[in-house]
Amino acid sequence: MDAAIDRVLSSGMYILGPEVDAFEAAFARYVGPEHAVGVASGTDAITLALRALGIGPGDAVATVSHTAVATVAAIRACGARPVWVDIDPATYVMDLDDLERRVGAEPVRAVVAVHLYGNMVPPGPLLEICRRHGLRLIEDCAQAHGASWDGRSAGGFGDAAAFSFYPTKNLGALGDGGMVVTGDAEVAARARRLRQYGWRERFVSAEEGFNTRLDPLQAAVLGVLLGRLEARNEARRAAAAAYDAALAGVADLGLPGTSPGVRHVYHQYVVRHPRRDELAAFLASHGIGTAIHYPVPVHRQPAYAGRFPPEDLPATEAVSGEILSLPMFPQLGAERARHVATLIRRFSSAAA
Repeated sequence: MDAAIDRVLSSGMYILGPEVDAFEAAFARYVGPEHAVGVASGTDAITLALRALGIGPGDAVATVSHTAVATVAAIRACGARPVWVDIDPATYVMDLDDLERRVGAEPVRAVVAVHLYGNMVPPGPLLEICRRHGLRLIEDCAQAHGASWDGRSAGGFGDAAAFSFYPTKNLGALGDGGMVVTGDAEVAARARRLRQYGWRERFVSAEEGFNTRLDPLQAAVLGVLLGRLEARNEARRAAAAAYDAALAGVADLGLPGTSPGVRHVYHQYVVRHPRRDELAAFLASHGIGTAIHYPVPVHRQPAYAGRFPPEDLPATEAVSGEILSLPMFPQLGAERARHVATLIRRFSSAAA
């Protein structure tokens, strides 16, 4: 990483340039589609993907409320409005039966499918729904670097996909960054224009655009870390397997499910418990950090509440009060995962 940074500093090229080009090419090879466009954040990647696919003011975009608010912020940045879809309470990703029902009830133009926590919305059935209803599909892969379905990587199924390189991601930079990935050359070309003021030629805007460019320092670092992603994902999967085995059968504890055919990469290991806050406090008292991803569904947050009223989202509402993210990172290891599990079993036994 130090060598990569020194190379950029010595080059004198600090905006876009060959480091960004090289990482775009490497990342496109890794994910599968031909084109990758580096931008400043994962949020901008979703925004540009939507805009490049022609989604704009007044359009309806189906997505989930159980997600990082960035998903919905990007939809709103295009002037579009969210149509809320419920989740599967076992896997935490979009309920495709509910998606079918909702897109059949109103004129939706696109779907932003959130591959959450390292799991994926099953792409096969998802694509069937999108084709049947004529919907553009954007994969939100901010938490799914290296996840796959039937041997194909997350980000390789939709009309476009958006990745985040925020430092905590499975593939994270030393700052912020994002990527639009697509197999459509025209979509890629428009995303490239949009990321830099809508320029077709320097200083001449063909359309209104943005200033959202992946930094070459980050691109150089990400190029190094991309080569380590598979090993780090396997370490996450091993830690998750240790959790699964050690937590099996604990009363009132729901373990994370995996969508059929998906290779889960465990950006987070998220359990459910009806006494979530007490469990978190107990773990904290023993030096174990936890988090809640996410405590308030987007449709109930002050910025959005009442503006886009949902129909019932029973699974979304239910999980928000019970989910808890246990420690998960490549260096966690099976021994520490089992230690956390032992404490959870102690909590459960004391509560019985």
